[in-house]
Amino acid sequence: MAKQNKAYKFRLYPTDEQALIIRKTFGCVRFVYNKMLAERKGTYELLKDDKDALKKVKHPTPAKYKKEYEWLKEVDSLALANAQLNLDRAYKAFFKGMAKFPKFKSKRHKQSYTTNVVNGNIQLLDGHIKLPKLKMVKIKQHREIPSEYNIKSCTLSMTASGKYYNSILTEYEKEIDHKEIESVVGLDFAMDGLFVDSEGEKANYPKFYRQMLEKLAKEQRKLSRKKKGSSNWNKQRIHVAKIQEKVANQRKNFLHHKSKKLATSYDAVVIEDLDMKGMSQALKFGKSVADNGWGMFTSFLQYKLKEQGKQLIKIDKWFPSTKTCSNCGSVKEVRLSERTYQCTCGLSLNRDYNSALNIKKEGIRLLSSAA
Repeated sequence: MAKQNKAYKFRLYPTDEQALIIRKTFGCVRFVYNKMLAERKGTYELLKDDKDALKKVKHPTPAKYKKEYEWLKEVDSLALANAQLNLDRAYKAFFKGMAKFPKFKSKRHKQSYTTNVVNGNIQLLDGHIKLPKLKMVKIKQHREIPSEYNIKSCTLSMTASGKYYNSILTEYEKEIDHKEIESVVGLDFAMDGLFVDSEGEKANYPKFYRQMLEKLAKEQRKLSRKKKGSSNWNKQRIHVAKIQEKVANQRKNFLHHKSKKLATSYDAVVIEDLDMKGMSQALKFGKSVADNGWGMFTSFLQYKLKEQGKQLIKIDKWFPSTKTCSNCGSVKEVRLSERTYQCTCGLSLNRDYNSALNIKKEGIRLLSSAA
């Protein structure tokens, strides 16, 4: 039996006193993270040419600051410990060449902290959740967590509009039977509507951000005219944040439904391993790429397929899916403006549909060579 993880996100309704403690914990976690990073950065600048000496340095812990800053004792110590673990991970990623040097967290950074289960300090009880330092907090639990799932940790967060959420990470044991692959579908990323599949179907993404762009711009102009920090400015800031959150929630809901449908219908889904950030910068399609949320969609698709013993196949981003004829296999240059792929063999197909067919074929080839 293999151990699996699954997260459940629920809305929290803390009292004013509990909300104050949560916000205080956000601040303390950010403060400790920045303090430890400042020390580590100083040490790194001093010893970066001596890797052996750098490895022997003892790094600061949150306990070091509690003597000088007494107010750190008022918040959950596990939240502070997790700030240290997050910094450790960021440092390891930097030294492995997988990320840039860790950055300091500002107040504009995502407001969140993580706490762990120790001796029953976290429990779900009748519409409430017991949390360290907060005791019983009201929770809107819209779906049940199976009794055999063990709670490992909780991440509390606050949105820009002031809503509180709790993401509960669970662990469970499950034997996942790898499904024999019979049905395969290829997806070609489409800037206009998320994807076109090898069956000729389009995702038809509704472009939630684009729909709301005019209204959002109008409300942002109102915000810019108000005095920063004033009561009216804060009310308008929350109004803008609510619009942005609505767009994000609509997008997430759409992507969940599309990924679930694909994971249910097919044994393997084939996609291109695309660099979305590079694509948005190179082609100047930033808003279109950000709007349809391809990265989020593929993440949803991956874990939904994995849960069922199915596969997400990623083919090389340089594979010429757009240039190749899905009928005869010949390759030719295709301009971005050309929306129909026409070949000397007589094939005339929608460009994206032709690409999706090629992606599917390449995925099947990779599956057969791995067998």
